[in-house]
Amino acid sequence: MASQDYYSILGVKRDASEADIKKAYRKLARKYHPDVNPGNKEAEEKFKAISQAYEALSDKDKRKIYDEFGEEGLKTGFDPEQARQYRKWQGRGFGRQDQSSYADFGQFKYSGFEDVFGDLFGQTGVGGGKATGPVKGRDIESSLEIDFLTAIRGGTTRVTLQKEDVCTVCGGTGRISLSADSVCKTCKGTGQTKVAQGPFNFNQPCPDCGGTGRVGQLCTRCKGAGTVLNTETIDVTVPAGINDGSRIRLAGKGSHGRGGGPPGDLYIISKVRPHPIFKREGDSLRVDMPVTIGEAMNGAEITVPTPDGPVQLRVPRGTRSGQRLRLKGKGVPNLKTKTPGDLYVTVRVQIPATDEQEALELARKLDKFYRADIRRDINL
Repeated sequence: MASQDYYSILGVKRDASEADIKKAYRKLARKYHPDVNPGNKEAEEKFKAISQAYEALSDKDKRKIYDEFGEEGLKTGFDPEQARQYRKWQGRGFGRQDQSSYADFGQFKYSGFEDVFGDLFGQTGVGGGKATGPVKGRDIESSLEIDFLTAIRGGTTRVTLQKEDVCTVCGGTGRISLSADSVCKTCKGTGQTKVAQGPFNFNQPCPDCGGTGRVGQLCTRCKGAGTVLNTETIDVTVPAGINDGSRIRLAGKGSHGRGGGPPGDLYIISKVRPHPIFKREGDSLRVDMPVTIGEAMNGAEITVPTPDGPVQLRVPRGTRSGQRLRLKGKGVPNLKTKTPGDLYVTVRVQIPATDEQEALELARKLDKFYRADIRRDINL
């Protein structure tokens, strides 16, 4: 299902209206929801695919990108304009049938258009000139496990990750002990050597001086790479209402830039831990609450836990086991509108665990108050 066309997943045409897409999603979501199909892995996977397709097609901007580039266009760091430049360089049109030829670019291991060529020929400039100017560092991703209630309420947590930083010993050159008269003979001090590939001429960093234009010893710390791997602990602000798989952007916390360019961004991918009591459905929460036979028959006020603290809930007289009651505004805050959803309480009538004859006799007396066979509709 993951690789299937989003329109096919929802069973709609490519020119379907927003209303048609929403209607198709609701119909399929009701059919394949995990609560309707407990323990059915196939239904669970279909529900995930349906939700993913609806998330893309229900958003006007995302749908436009998807129609042009497919799933690749929705991935973090994807730049549509740079993608169009790349396909133009390929010298042919680009439709959905061409997406397979575009996979590496779509995965977007490139932070800029110049990186497309940089991965092929080294860090280069186009057209035979000097190397490109400052280049922004690449965006990076890191997953973070978040407590269920923190995801609902919001808060601050920490993530520790490893990322490349500029070597402080050599300043990112990869060389030390450089002197003014140690001009590289290979590149004559330019730091660049020419490379020809297809219709383009490129410059790449000189392999003898590492692009510095000067010869010298390799940096003992970074071994000539110009970068070192450091461990960093970062405070992450978790917005209230975040869901499993959401992205949190931390500007400037990605990989270092090149040539004095700014650093990239860090994207935190949330993984929300399940809660032993609450279950989440979009902006709504569900919880099962046990009540006694007397509370269900006579009605009662019971205490219900919510993310905002315990509240009192009135159980109406004659409430049946399995009946749902609503606590308005006690669910999950919507990420965009900040308006909280509702908390749905499912009543579960519990019988007392006892062998006392008095209790058993009272239970037998209750049987006469059933006005019909309670199993009359259970048959093959």
